Amino acid sequence: MLMDINELSSSFTKYKESTLAGRYIHLDHISPLIDSFSEKMNVELLGLSENDAPIHLIKVGKGSKKLLFWSQMHGNESTTTKSVFDFLNMLSDESNEVSKLILASCTLFIIPMLSPDGAKAYTRLNYNLVDLNRDSQDRNQKESVILRNLIDEIQPDFAFNLHGQRTIFSAGVTDIPATVSFLSPAGDKDRRITECRRIGMEVIVEMNSILQKCIPNGVGRYDDGFNINCVGDTLSDLGIPTILFEAGHYRDDYNRDTTRIYIFYALLTSVKYISENDITGDKYKAYFDIPENGKCFYDIIIRDVILDNKNVDIAIQYTEKLSENDIKFVPKIVKIEDLRNFYGHREIIGNKRVIYNENVTVEVLPENELLKFRLNDELFSTELRKS
Repeated sequence: MLMDINELSSSFTKYKESTLAGRYIHLDHISPLIDSFSEKMNVELLGLSENDAPIHLIKVGKGSKKLLFWSQMHGNESTTTKSVFDFLNMLSDESNEVSKLILASCTLFIIPMLSPDGAKAYTRLNYNLVDLNRDSQDRNQKESVILRNLIDEIQPDFAFNLHGQRTIFSAGVTDIPATVSFLSPAGDKDRRITECRRIGMEVIVEMNSILQKCIPNGVGRYDDGFNINCVGDTLSDLGIPTILFEAGHYRDDYNRDTTRIYIFYALLTSVKYISENDITGDKYKAYFDIPENGKCFYDIIIRDVILDNKNVDIAIQYTEKLSENDIKFVPKIVKIEDLRNFYGHREIIGNKRVIYNENVTVEVLPENELLKFRLNDELFSTELRKS
């Protein structure tokens, strides 16, 4: 039975972990929380990262259904980590009836931060500059070995692979951002719809049913191109139902603190559904009604300006840069052409103003606004002056 949106909203408000906010989440932020959960849950040190940072496992529940979760395999994808701790707060509430149901039916194994080195440096890569989500076969990195050893030990019934995605993604070829995207990954190059994929798809269908009530048409389906070096594809090849989460962009939510809410809704909905049902995959077909992600967005589009006597649009994309223990969003011009088939999370109408590029300024943005960006590695400022 689908949960009520009001019930989900009330749960998030009650259990939101207030110490976690923004995009820069690393081990120093979550260590006190892990320590506090050790009083009610089983907390275990799985091992050390390539730079000797601890990687923890939080185990909770006594049920027969084994669910494995890992977040921040990519250190700069922190939104799901925030939601995981919101969810853990709920599970730790012994008076919560939904939590009681879940913990009676399921045992949850949660790695809240698989790449603590990457999280500290705010990078997709680990300490050795390796993408852990391309190391599932070679397992040359300690983090990959830790994850695979845990998988082999517990033999999970479900695996939750928790990630974040860039602001470029749309839900289909539309002007609606893909705030949340899901994937039941392929286990072979032919992308066969195997039993384990159907089971994952059925769970995704349930989450989508809930999310459509609060972000209508804002859910996407991630591309299922096969790469055996990716963890999800490897697990699907092993016959383990795997669900990829991608936390994406919501309007004006560059800190992903709104998206965090919807990831919490999805986590709670999926785990409750698993706890209440023996999932066969028979209800998988609606998975394909979720539109596949498009790449229709830029962070800013400046439309209808004149450059070199041509009418063009300017696309600006933010680069995320760690500076002084915070994430700065540095704008960079990435395309100058006719962008009528793309959308900006913010759009500025140039009204055919002429851009004068003198390696100093570009005059185009609305009055009283100043934006710095780079074009061909040169620093520019954009400022509109009265004509």
